[in-house]
Amino acid sequence: MPAKEDQKISTSVPINLRIPREAQLMIDRAAKLSGKNRTEFMVEAAMAAAEDKLLDQAFIALDAQAYAQFLDVLDRGPEPEGYKRLMSAPSPWGQ
Repeated sequence: MPAKEDQKISTSVPINLRIPREAQLMIDRAAKLSGKNRTEFMVEAAMAAAEDKLLDQAFIALDAQAYAQFLDVLDRGPEPEGYKRLMSAPSPWGQ
């Protein structure tokens, strides 16, 4: 539902959920470990999941010429020097 022009984005609204008791206990444990209350934890997790989903659905509009250039770049593949440098760089998760 679209927000009214005079409605502030930061206005809090209630959301009621029915979840299994086990899920509530797990969420409460994770929230406590994170130093957050249940609401803060659930909003943060839901917002992160929503953002990921929305970013996965990104749409980029290109005219015919730009699309042809885009396909050309993909078909060419990486430049040898840049590719070697990328493949020899340490991974951030491997440290």
